Amino acid sequence: MTIPDPSARAADGATSVIAPPSRHPLTLPLLGLVLLSFLPALILTFQRIAYERAQKTTALVMDYPALVTQARRYGQDPQALLDKYKALGVNGVAIYEDTIASLVQRGEVYMKNGSDLAADFPRTGIKTNAVYMKANNPAVLEKLRGRYTIPTREVRIGGQNWIEWPTDPSYLPAGPDTALVDNLKGQGLVLVYRPYNDEAVPVDKVGADWPDVPFIAFTGDEVIGARTPELLTQVDKALGKRLPAIIEGNIQKGLDTLVKDHGGVRLFAVAPSWQNSLDPLDVASKYNLAARERAQRLLYLRPYPTINETEDMLGRIKTLLGNSGVQITTPQVSFYNPSSLLRALSIIGPIAAILLLGLSYPLRRLGLLLAGVTLLLAFGVNSFHPFEGAALLAAVSFPALGLVLRRSKITDWFLATGLSLMGVVFVSALGASHNSTLGLEPFRGVGLTLLLPLLLVAGSFLPRQDIRTTVGSIYNAPIKLGDIAVMGLGLALLMLVFERRGNATGGTPSEFEASLRRDIQDNLVRPRFKEVAAHPLAILGLSGKLPGYFSALLLLAGVMGQASILNTFSHFHTPFLISATRCFIGLGLGLLTGLLLVQVVQLGLNLWRGLGLRVRA
Repeated sequence: MTIPDPSARAADGATSVIAPPSRHPLTLPLLGLVLLSFLPALILTFQRIAYERAQKTTALVMDYPALVTQARRYGQDPQALLDKYKALGVNGVAIYEDTIASLVQRGEVYMKNGSDLAADFPRTGIKTNAVYMKANNPAVLEKLRGRYTIPTREVRIGGQNWIEWPTDPSYLPAGPDTALVDNLKGQGLVLVYRPYNDEAVPVDKVGADWPDVPFIAFTGDEVIGARTPELLTQVDKALGKRLPAIIEGNIQKGLDTLVKDHGGVRLFAVAPSWQNSLDPLDVASKYNLAARERAQRLLYLRPYPTINETEDMLGRIKTLLGNSGVQITTPQVSFYNPSSLLRALSIIGPIAAILLLGLSYPLRRLGLLLAGVTLLLAFGVNSFHPFEGAALLAAVSFPALGLVLRRSKITDWFLATGLSLMGVVFVSALGASHNSTLGLEPFRGVGLTLLLPLLLVAGSFLPRQDIRTTVGSIYNAPIKLGDIAVMGLGLALLMLVFERRGNATGGTPSEFEASLRRDIQDNLVRPRFKEVAAHPLAILGLSGKLPGYFSALLLLAGVMGQASILNTFSHFHTPFLISATRCFIGLGLGLLTGLLLVQVVQLGLNLWRGLGLRVRA
């Protein structure tokens, strides 16, 4: 048997360049296993939905030092400006730990360089490279001296007692401003405390005076103690019931250790330099998206350079959050802990699916080989962790399964989509966990979810004959310029899709796409472009309207749409129903566009043939 003529047509309307699917005696038993395993996976999915629906709360947390700076710049009282912003939805503030410089600024202590002090009191033994400190309240000085390992000494200069520091202590952490904390707590605000760290603070004193607030947000790229095990243990102990903030885009080193014992709260912020380059309404849209679609429980706000811009931003955020059903309040954070037994039972489904896929190949040995390699890759990428590995296995097998089992008519698209949606439930059940819903453990193998389904479906196109014959026929097939152009276009599209993979966009969207996203994301959950574009191509390929290998290429493009469905649900920090809304909008648009595309292509072919007949006449 030789490879079919690519220009030949099959009786059912499909192109005969694609080998017909093969049905194995174990097809029905394996489908039965998939359905049985689907039940515990479905239970886990409903439990996840219930958990997420109870978490639709967020707090608008204003950076308090930035607010004070803005108020003073415009000659306003900080409390009056805070009250104005509270009326626009702000219900929390972030306060930083004091430094000695903060105490100097408030007049609680007084510092002077040794060189300046020596000029005032010459020949008194003052060290010009030292720093001298005094205060009206001696207890303040004693408290500061006892906080650090830096050696100090008390000296008397000009009839007054001074504390001599061998180095400038201005930026040493000095504990919380307890009066400010009590004042803000008395207003019912949600407080986020941001402590500092310095090697001069003894390990046993780190966190000892942290205020009684619900959330701690560490500064910099690592938590306090990330480099020192005993210090990290002290920080873990000092947290108590406080929750550490998980800052999106900046997963700090050492945070995973703290979250393991305490949990965490997701925090979203826009960098000041980026915020000031955007319109306030655009920034508001980003905060709404973060709360609605990425389960951010703390929206960390900074004021614009002007009060008017800040008011516009806050007013729009409040409106958008209300429209999205997100309540502005103190987040009561609980954590998702799925049943290990139900997850274990759910593993059976993806394993049965990949086995069925391999057995359905015309070249059965090749199918089983690819199925085995796929299984090993899925678990290997996830360090052979069973749940995560099975989640990736589901994400790569179910998008391909439908088009391997049946691909002869347009209605087969519904079978492929139904199996992909079953795969969604398995991915959610096996991949959603305590850490993944917090965004601490991203889905591993995102690139494989787009690449492997494509290869699995392409492998099923090979006819049931000696593979050497197939390779030889393909190698010796004449290549036309049109073939090269089509292949180049397909490769370019594949590279674009692969680059734009993942939980964060790898590539840069076009200006048109970015504009379209902004226009619809405030009121709708936007679908993924890959799905809207790929589903119509699959429908056109299944219609058999195009000759030769064009239908095969269109089917492969359609596989990307099915793979994108699973890829959408691999963002476990996104609520399941949000991903479902995005998916079904994409499916609806793709189906309508595909059916219309089939009619347009048929009309175009009729016109082309009619034109040819007239030319020959």
